[in-house]
Amino acid sequence: MNIEDAIKEFINYCLFEKGLSDKTRKSYENDLNVYKNFLNKEKISNVNDIKSDNIKKFIKERNIENTTTIAHNLTVIKNFHAYLLKEAISKNNPAEFIERPKLRKSLPKVLSEDDIYKLLDINICTPFDYRNKAMLELMYGCGLRVSELINLEINDIDEINSTIRVTGKGSKDRIIPVGEYSIYYLNEYLKIRDNLLKKKTCNKLFLNNHGLGITRQGFFKILKSLLKEKGLNENVSPHTLRHSFATHLVNRGADLRSVQEMLGHADISTTKIYTKISDEKVIEDYHNYHPRNKK
Repeated sequence: MNIEDAIKEFINYCLFEKGLSDKTRKSYENDLNVYKNFLNKEKISNVNDIKSDNIKKFIKERNIENTTTIAHNLTVIKNFHAYLLKEAISKNNPAEFIERPKLRKSLPKVLSEDDIYKLLDINICTPFDYRNKAMLELMYGCGLRVSELINLEINDIDEINSTIRVTGKGSKDRIIPVGEYSIYYLNEYLKIRDNLLKKKTCNKLFLNNHGLGITRQGFFKILKSLLKEKGLNENVSPHTLRHSFATHLVNRGADLRSVQEMLGHADISTTKIYTKISDEKVIEDYHNYHPRNKK
C-alpha cells in the first residue's frame, strides 16, 4: 500500500474505532504528513519499503525541533506502524525498537518568599478583596491546584481541626492542614460571602460577581491583575503558587513524604523535583555570598 493511503486508513481507524478528538486527529495528520514528505524525498512511496534507518534519519533531521516535539512525532509514527502490522498492511514494524528521546525536565518556576508576601499583601476594602485574599492565602497555604480551589465547597472546610478536604486527580480525596493565616482570612471572607450570593443558592466556597462558583478563567484574571498591581512577573500561573508552596516547605526542611501527601502526588518521584530546586538555590547562594568563592 502506498504511504498516503496507509495514512488515511490509520486516521480513519483512530477516528471511528479509537474515538480520536478532532484536535488530536489534526495533530496526527500533521505529523504523518511531515513524515510522508520526508519519505518521498527518500524515494519511498510504499509502506513495506520503510526501514528503521529511514525513521532514525527522519528523527535526526527533526533534531532542530525541541525534544517534546520529536517524542510526539515518534509516538505517532510508532502507533502508525503498529497499526499497519496489526492489519497486515505491512510485513514488519520498522519503528518497534526505536527508542524515544529522553525528555529534558525543566524545573518549575517559583516565586520567592518575598514575592509571595508582596502578592498576598492585599488591601481589603470590598467583598471581592476578602474573597481574593482568602483564595490566594488558601491556594499558597495548602498548595492547591486551581481546579481543586474552584471546586471547594462550604462543607469541605473543617474550622475546628483547621483542615480542608480536597478532591484531586482521579477523584481522590485528601485532607490538608490549613495555616492560621488561611483560616483567619477564610473566616473573614465567610462573614461577607452572602453579599456575593445575590439571593442565589450555591455550595461553592468561592463565588464570582454573579453569585456562582468562580471559574478557572476567573481566578486566572484575578491573579494576573494582582501580579500587575504588585509589579511582579505577570507570566506567573496559578500553578506557580503550588510550586512555590512545595519549594518553600522543602527549603525550610519539611519531610518529602509530608509534602507528597499535601500535594496529592501518587508517586514521590514527582515530588522530588522540589529538592532539585532547593539544591540549585544552595549552589546559587554559595556563588553569590561565599567570601572565598571568587578571587
